[in-house]
Amino acid sequence: MRSHLLSAQCSVIVLLLSKEPARRKVAQATRLRESVPATRRNIGRVARRDPAGASPAPLPVVRTVSRLPPAAPSGIPHRAMSDRSLLSTKSIDPRDRLIFALDVPTKADALAWIDRLGDAVTFYKLGLEFCMSGQYFEVLDELKTRGKKVFADLKFYDVPATVRGAVANLSTRGAYCCTLHGVSSIYAGAVPVKGAMKLLAVTVLTSLDASDIAELGWSGTVEDLVSMRARRAVEGGIDGLICSGQEAARLRKELGHGPLIITPGIRAAGERGSDDQKRTMTLEQAFLAGADHIVVGRPIRNAPDPRAAAAAMQQEIARLFPR
Repeated sequence: MRSHLLSAQCSVIVLLLSKEPARRKVAQATRLRESVPATRRNIGRVARRDPAGASPAPLPVVRTVSRLPPAAPSGIPHRAMSDRSLLSTKSIDPRDRLIFALDVPTKADALAWIDRLGDAVTFYKLGLEFCMSGQYFEVLDELKTRGKKVFADLKFYDVPATVRGAVANLSTRGAYCCTLHGVSSIYAGAVPVKGAMKLLAVTVLTSLDASDIAELGWSGTVEDLVSMRARRAVEGGIDGLICSGQEAARLRKELGHGPLIITPGIRAAGERGSDDQKRTMTLEQAFLAGADHIVVGRPIRNAPDPRAAAAAMQQEIARLFPR
């Protein structure tokens, strides 16, 4: 009797689908199907005839799904997005996780960008280009006055005594962190004089790829070189590392959640490979790979509305790191 009832109900559905106007077919069939108890819904197959009158062909079973997983906004598969095991656990204000690269030639340009971005950016990177303006410390002081953090991206690299002196002088100027290239002897000289300032070791520049490091004499992979340099830096007392998002996950797994990881080369999915950055990632990919901070320049500077672009990134970061 139960099978007769199901057969009758399915026949009604088929009849409605063949006779009713297109705009009412789905609604009618849905209402009738909902009348079938949940335990009877997986009814296997029902018969139908094709327009030419051929023999009945089986219909595939359609099973309802209560909720679909959300799509990945940055192009990461859902399975990867659900893995948050490498996400930073440090107590960092989510707004400070975005660092804007203030790569401009003059103080006037720098102040204009700071005004333009307003409260959408709380952390700025001042690099070599602006250092040559002669007004580096004026802008550094202005940023501090406005309550912003400063990343002095000067990439010190010289004999140990010279790097030690440079780090000692910079440590009195209020920068939150600075970068240096180095080996164990350079780290040994710089770490004792850094004060409260954090030292960040550059592993391999994100503008370099396998052919570039081969030209420098390294016969292994980029990833292995990054890993080796990162381990040496951490063993030497360095606070954190600069690496691309492509190596961040490996370093986080090898070194744990202790060292800071700052990742430049952030691009939107469609931008990757369109400039001199060769090892890039999207914002979300970088954080899911273990980055504590990201450095963003061109995707904000080249946006039609830079402040809105920065604010959108802050919203995405806040979603990853809810307070």
